[in-house]
Amino acid sequence: MRTIRIGFIGTNFISDQMACTLRSIPYYTMQAVYSRTEERAMAFAEEYGFPLRYTNLEDFFSCPDLDAVYIASPNSCHVEQTVAALNHGLHVICEKPLAPNTKQLKQVFDAAKKNNRVVIEAMRPAYDEAFFAIKETLPLLGKIRRVSFEFCQYSSRYDSFKAGEIKNAFNPLLSNAAIMDIGVYPIHCCVMLFGEPQSILSNSVFLENGMEGQGSLILTYPSMTAEISYSKITSSVTPSFILGENGAITIDKLSNPSKIWLLPRKESPILLTQCETSNMKYEAVSFYNMIHGRESAETYNKNTEITTKIMDIVRRQNNIVFPSDKL
Repeated sequence: MRTIRIGFIGTNFISDQMACTLRSIPYYTMQAVYSRTEERAMAFAEEYGFPLRYTNLEDFFSCPDLDAVYIASPNSCHVEQTVAALNHGLHVICEKPLAPNTKQLKQVFDAAKKNNRVVIEAMRPAYDEAFFAIKETLPLLGKIRRVSFEFCQYSSRYDSFKAGEIKNAFNPLLSNAAIMDIGVYPIHCCVMLFGEPQSILSNSVFLENGMEGQGSLILTYPSMTAEISYSKITSSVTPSFILGENGAITIDKLSNPSKIWLLPRKESPILLTQCETSNMKYEAVSFYNMIHGRESAETYNKNTEITTKIMDIVRRQNNIVFPSDKL
């Protein structure tokens, strides 16, 4: 089995999780890491076994010992870095959101096509076997009437914000908003299960610096409605659910489900899936298979496109504007 030599851009907590995941997969080789500071690049390289480290992006992209790159930089850097990596002949898995708007998302997909390279968004639920199980079980619910998907996660950086320190995660100039960082999860989950909605109605709550802290959507489908709730300033206490005329499905956490229950209307509950480990491995395995032609990125990227389109509409409805929207 051919090994993929992978490089990392970004050395934050999500990079830590991905590095731990890839270390457990024998057909990935940790090869190079880029950080803006030599100190951080060295520390991350030593912790996870990267033999090469860079503080210059062009040197990183030009490294002859790389096949692919994982990008976990601030949102505003995703498109530029992804396109540059693709143009250097590298496959890319980029943290969500892959692009801040549909116009720039097209630039990413065009670059991937031009260079015959794979690019996907690191949207973990999209590759999680739990959601494939949900999709297969939906017919048992009869006609679906209501969906409620919620993902509220109190940000580890929100306390700093309240103390007056504005870190990247709460800086709207870096294409940050709760919908981009958190809302993307429930929206994408709804899209991959039910497709593109007919109409969208949304509302956002803003912080003192203009950063969207939380929001909600109502997505209308031909015979059902879907409610989406997301937040960076509160935490969820209830599961997400799908209600049909013959029963329901509950999901404990959309980003990384551990328990999914099927609740037939006239029968006892059934534990549909149970998993206590990180689902990052699923996206890493799919990425490897796509690179080697065993799996297609088309369906995943189409769902990313629809999700980005929905987020564009929500941002227009709530006047959430990023500098990249003016490019």
